[in-house]
Amino acid sequence: MRQRNYSPADNLLIGIDQALRTLFGRPQVTERSNPAQTIPESEMNDQERDETARLMRINHTGEVCAQALYQGQALTAKLPDVRESMERAAQEENDHLAWCEKRLLELDNRKSLLNPFWYGGSFLMGAAAGLAGDKWSLGFVAETEHQVEAHLNNHLNRLPPQDEKSRAILEQMKEDEIHHATVALEAGGAELPEPIKQAMKFTSKLMTKSVWYL
Repeated sequence: MRQRNYSPADNLLIGIDQALRTLFGRPQVTERSNPAQTIPESEMNDQERDETARLMRINHTGEVCAQALYQGQALTAKLPDVRESMERAAQEENDHLAWCEKRLLELDNRKSLLNPFWYGGSFLMGAAAGLAGDKWSLGFVAETEHQVEAHLNNHLNRLPPQDEKSRAILEQMKEDEIHHATVALEAGGAELPEPIKQAMKFTSKLMTKSVWYL
């Protein structure tokens, strides 16, 4: 099947549609089902529910950032196969976005009020990485996913032991992040300089602290 070539105006409209879906609508997910779908709700006290909800809100905002990063990189990626890889990864991250949002609703909580701010900043970072060249863009993906994996491990340790629904979601997300990092490195991703890695960690901590409250 011949791949359609989009004009710059088409790509702009597609990007706007993706941003609106990510922030305010229903993202386009894959064929996969929610890993927590068949797991019964567990008994948690108010403190446990509140902490779990805050953790899931942070994870939801993290997926908003992931969407923006991938969309920004796909916009500026130079090689078609790299662009397609970014778009597929973004679609799989949409699964995470939908799963986290559903879990938040089940916990009677809300998404972060700061999502538009974090989306905009992450989109610019992704676009800049794409402009730097595909090997750096892919390296940025790999490092992002490695940091997200560590972040998910921390959250898995903090979840109430009985909350199997949230745990199932985070475990599947972790598996996906590891896969995305591996794919990016195998496609030619370069290891990022240490100052960039540290800057990414600082930004991640800032996001985590702010979204915990807002």
